[in-house]
Amino acid sequence: MTQTLFSPEPHRGWLPWVWISPVICILLVAFSSIPVDLGLESIGLVDAEGNPRSTIGFCLFLLLPFAAMGAAVWAWSRFVERRSLATMGLTGTQWLRRHLTGIAIGIGMIALAVFSIWLAGGYVRGDVFPAFASPVALFWIAVLLLCFAFQSGVEEFIFRGWLLSTATRRWNLTAGFIASSVAFAFLHFSPNQPVREIVMTFTFGLFACAWAWRTGNIWGVMGWHAGWNWFTGVGFAVPITGLDLQLPALIVQLTPAGPDALTGGPSGPEGSLLTIGLLAAGTLLVLFWPRTAPAATEHVPA
Repeated sequence: MTQTLFSPEPHRGWLPWVWISPVICILLVAFSSIPVDLGLESIGLVDAEGNPRSTIGFCLFLLLPFAAMGAAVWAWSRFVERRSLATMGLTGTQWLRRHLTGIAIGIGMIALAVFSIWLAGGYVRGDVFPAFASPVALFWIAVLLLCFAFQSGVEEFIFRGWLLSTATRRWNLTAGFIASSVAFAFLHFSPNQPVREIVMTFTFGLFACAWAWRTGNIWGVMGWHAGWNWFTGVGFAVPITGLDLQLPALIVQLTPAGPDALTGGPSGPEGSLLTIGLLAAGTLLVLFWPRTAPAATEHVPA
């Protein structure tokens, strides 16, 4: 018997064993994106450490490597596992409403995290709404929303759509949560990274898995991830996963003034202990809030 997550449609190909599915994910992502990353570096759009040098470089950084990653994972699922997109969470009705709702929740959650850090003394306030003084900045902020929606959508398709559902079909939901979150944390790891940042990335993955499981699709969590990433970078001019958009803040300019454990240090508010606590609480809430409808998980023959 195979445990399914999004759609009971059977797969007609080979599903990798649970222990090897994160390895396959890491290899697919690495071998598809590295040539694109090297190409962006060779034309000067990103530096040797992979940091975009300009806003247009940041947009291409969000589009081209992730397009390659998504294509590689889709090809694997289509020709090796031989299953439909519906089995990977691209299913259900009202996908646009779900996606937009997710964006709004993502913006709200990261805003709550940032303001909590601010109230705890982690930031010093600067100018309010500085981006509105620059039409060029507002243009790039709008473009970046589309770019982050694409980048985050691809990540959710890979980690919560494909990998989570593959490991769940191969064993069970717990294995799916662990496989997806471990691979997600591994691919966001960098040398000398503080332990709290690794914990945050793993907890981020668990929250996204819980959302996908609870809703029975990935439309909402794709939007949540996009809203979270976009508003982190443009809302307060703070780093997003260690990257600086180099744009004035859409809401208020904030400068870190507290310890790294509070502000997140160079990685931005995502590395804050308060953000980790928020994501952990959100994960528990999504997992254990009483259901009002039957569970989405079904069992069908392998």
